[in-house]
Amino acid sequence: MATLEGWEGLEATKTDIRDEKQAREDLNRLCLRVLGTEDGKKLMGWLRQTILEQPVAVPGADSSFAFYREGQCSVVRDLEYRIKLAKDM
Repeated sequence: MATLEGWEGLEATKTDIRDEKQAREDLNRLCLRVLGTEDGKKLMGWLRQTILEQPVAVPGADSSFAFYREGQCSVVRDLEYRIKLAKDM
């Protein structure tokens, strides 16, 4: 596959920003639809309790564990944020 250089390469990669916005909104709605149910709320409560409300690092633990735990927390926060955004639409 040939690569385009210069302006042709830039113009070939243009994406309609509306498509990306619609994809984000669709994902937010999906999160609300799936996790906004009674069972979904129970799952989100469990994720919050077992992941977010636990220490990210403990004394004596390898520092890489804190990065790993922060990544877990980030996923849960992202789901919560998407649910909030979908509710506010």
